[in-house]
Amino acid sequence: MISVRHIHKKFGKLDVLKDFELEFQAGNSYALMGPNGSGKTTLIKIILAMVLPNSGDVLVNGQSIKGNTAYRSQIGYMPQIGRYPDNMRIGQLFSMMQDIRPEIKDYDMDLVKAFGLDTMLDKPMHTLSGGTRQKVSAALAFMFRPAILILDEPTAGLDPIAVEVLKNKIKREREAGKLILITSHILSELEELTNQAIYIFEGEVFFNDSVESLKDITGENKFSTAIARLMEWSLKKNTKKTELAHV
Repeated sequence: MISVRHIHKKFGKLDVLKDFELEFQAGNSYALMGPNGSGKTTLIKIILAMVLPNSGDVLVNGQSIKGNTAYRSQIGYMPQIGRYPDNMRIGQLFSMMQDIRPEIKDYDMDLVKAFGLDTMLDKPMHTLSGGTRQKVSAALAFMFRPAILILDEPTAGLDPIAVEVLKNKIKREREAGKLILITSHILSELEELTNQAIYIFEGEVFFNDSVESLKDITGENKFSTAIARLMEWSLKKNTKKTELAHV
């Protein structure tokens, strides 16, 4: 569904992504992991065409995204920090986004109702807490029933009840055959919500396989300890990515 092909991205003299390749398939939920500065955010922004690579291409459903903005209608994006016009009210924001997407008439309002946002449509964005802004971002990501969901730290700032509401929604969307990419520092959530694990280190794919395969390779039963083992391996200079395929 999404093919990342030979992407190379530099910022100044810093190589952020190096001949980077990945395939993301519908019906899977991917945990996108790696230390700070590994290239996760850059990868997401390249997929969204918010950052242009120095070379390489991204294909969505077999079509290059170069010079193509229509593909974005297939993606629901939830940023880690949503930034909206301060004086705009919640209801106005929803209406504006719906007006931008006139081809869609059937909206997914599950999270709007579950989060109680339908009872505060007159509230200006600048009056909202960080958690409520996060709820707005989540509601917008799912509202247009996209085939692809990219969720960046989706539960950050949410109260425990809202976290469960959002996790259940993500699970239902995965069961419906959607493609879901999730970044999160909460490993227990990633284990619960994903079936594929991708670990990026220094701009390269260090691991890309199923969560179960990750546990088998590392010899760990818990996802968090398996990731910790993977981090240890990535930090050893004499560890080669190809070794993982032969463990």
